[in-house]
Amino acid sequence: MKRSRMILPARQGLVISICLFCNAGAMAAGGVSANVKGRLDACIDSHLEDWIGFYKTAHASPELSNDEMESATRVADAFFAAGLEITRDVGGHGVVGLIRNGDGPVLLIRGDMDGLPITEETGLPFASRVKVTRPDGSRTGVMHACGHDVHQTVLVATARSLSALREHWRGTVVFVAQPAEEIGQGARRMIEDGLFNKFPKPDNCIALHCAPELPAGKIAYTSGWALANVDSVDITVFGRGGHGAYPHKSVDPIVTASQLVMALQTIVSRRIDPREAAVVTVGSFHAGTKHNVIPDTASLQLTVRSYGDETRQKLLDAIRQIATDVCATAGCPKPPEVKILEDDYTPATFNTPELATHAGNVLRDLLGADNVLETKAVMGGEDFGRFAPAAGARGFMYWLGIVEADRYARSQAPGGDPLPPLHSSKLSVDPIPTIRTGVRSMTCLALSLLNDPS
Repeated sequence: MKRSRMILPARQGLVISICLFCNAGAMAAGGVSANVKGRLDACIDSHLEDWIGFYKTAHASPELSNDEMESATRVADAFFAAGLEITRDVGGHGVVGLIRNGDGPVLLIRGDMDGLPITEETGLPFASRVKVTRPDGSRTGVMHACGHDVHQTVLVATARSLSALREHWRGTVVFVAQPAEEIGQGARRMIEDGLFNKFPKPDNCIALHCAPELPAGKIAYTSGWALANVDSVDITVFGRGGHGAYPHKSVDPIVTASQLVMALQTIVSRRIDPREAAVVTVGSFHAGTKHNVIPDTASLQLTVRSYGDETRQKLLDAIRQIATDVCATAGCPKPPEVKILEDDYTPATFNTPELATHAGNVLRDLLGADNVLETKAVMGGEDFGRFAPAAGARGFMYWLGIVEADRYARSQAPGGDPLPPLHSSKLSVDPIPTIRTGVRSMTCLALSLLNDPS
């Protein structure tokens, strides 16, 4: 894929003024000095209106995975305005921005760009009205229903902030605007395209993710496993079709696949150590065309979740074995086809414990202990988990609250309306406190790592 290394002109209307700082105090142990925090807050106040505008534009203009051309241009323009060295078209529409600031640690900060094929129902004045045509000819809306509009905004705002605070740190920051996270391919493609060969290899990789169950202003994190391995599995059951009135003359793949669905539920309950987390969900079952026709095939689509490699392998091996045995018992004319979709695989995200401890201390010092929560791992997936292992680095992803305070309070009251989850058509963000907290937390965590001699 063609890559261009370029200096991009700033778009009209993009404010490119730079915060000017006088000398400030040195880094506090384990955190950031009060003087630097104050200057960071002044920078945020002076640019917040522009960043909210960036967020609203990104929200209104989502693009699906591998189609993030306009998003990449918008991010690259913002990187240029912050004085970064820019490389585009890395692993698709990926953008890499560098700040080189002398000898010191190398830090990677990632934000993702792609949206989802969801028609937005938030009623926001800047709601997405983007429509696309699917391969089957149907039309669907596109929406940032997973917070990638916030992730982009925090990424470019953190670049601006760290650029302005150059006198307070040394080292190199690699800002990664990643495509195709929603399909689990973007991180892998950027790595395969030379991310860690052609750019400085990081000592630490950090990122954040929107949390729809937390009020804006709060942060949560996990030490160790944070998000799960995600595997997609396609199973085709082969029967022998016939007339619905004469089932004894057929081998019914619908009945066989139904038995298979139930048998698969025993994998987690009977084959996996109860102390290990695992999920096997059949999300799609397709077969047949007419009431009285027994089809030749039935198709299942599974999502399979785990943390460790050993548990993952047990799950996949058990799916193959159970599918084969159920079909043999039913007298199917040939074994089932079981496909593990390797291109869709997303490895688990592991938060390096010592980095998680350091980050928790920095964030509590910044936001107050009541606003920084330790939480449990989730079974969602995130291909951010690829970066740290591929670089031989430490990794850490944390959760950023996004919910407006009154809405959150109403949701917690007896009988209150539940909050929309990620990937909901009704997901919305309280932008000002969310982006402010995202930029403050990401910038201060970055400063603490760039000034850490370890």
